[in-house]
Amino acid sequence: SIGHTLITLYKATDEEKYLEYAIQMADFLLNDAEKFADGVLQHTVNGVKNVFPEQAWVDTMFMAGYFLLRIGHILDRKDYIDFGLKQYHAHEQFLQDDLTNLYYHGWDNIAQDHMSGIFWARGNSWAAYTMARALELVKVQHPSFMIIEGSLRDQLSALVRLQDESGLWHTIVTDPESYLETSGSAGIAAALLTKGKLYNKYVQKSTDGILKQVKEDGSIMNVSAGTAVMDDAEGYKWVPYKRVQGWGQGLVLAFLSLLLKHHSGN
Repeated sequence: SIGHTLITLYKATDEEKYLEYAIQMADFLLNDAEKFADGVLQHTVNGVKNVFPEQAWVDTMFMAGYFLLRIGHILDRKDYIDFGLKQYHAHEQFLQDDLTNLYYHGWDNIAQDHMSGIFWARGNSWAAYTMARALELVKVQHPSFMIIEGSLRDQLSALVRLQDESGLWHTIVTDPESYLETSGSAGIAAALLTKGKLYNKYVQKSTDGILKQVKEDGSIMNVSAGTAVMDDAEGYKWVPYKRVQGWGQGLVLAFLSLLLKHHSGN
């Protein structure tokens, strides 16, 4: 995720040092990061070895997959682009449910299961938003375009049916007894907005719901704290949502800035 910031800083300032650090990160992912099953990035925690052995988490689609596509696009590096696309396709294979088209939070390749098997809102937003943005960087003629586009289309079709009347989504998107959560809702709304007019009515509902979560000082409320793949549904429901979180600020900024661009025609 820091790599995304470095790319944006480089594009804004033309200072090579930001790109140089981002390249180091991309090279680490390509050459040194923990992988399993033919090059799928393992979800890792800095400084702790193999705390999640052979686990794929949906977060990686944004944090690594989309990052690799962005830097590969800037540098015209086919190796970065191909490895980034591999993450999209592998995470779709392991995490997208064939029945609901929603994305599970995680996959355990050793146990060959989805652990608690939960459809987590922020996880679905990582997948949806990053696929929508990836399609802006992948040529229509590339075989990966139709794979990603199909996955996203089916996922969004499921998600719009689960939107609450408030315009938000529940932290477990299939469980109306779980609390409404802002960061996941903003990421899903940003994906819908990126895909265009087909989803306008859902985006409008989201806009109303998300704006109600913004305090006068800009703090975004009702954002769930850092969330591992919890043991069961109750674990997700007990994740606190009292405090301001960086990913809440970021995903709401992503949605609102995109909304402003659409309104201005840029």
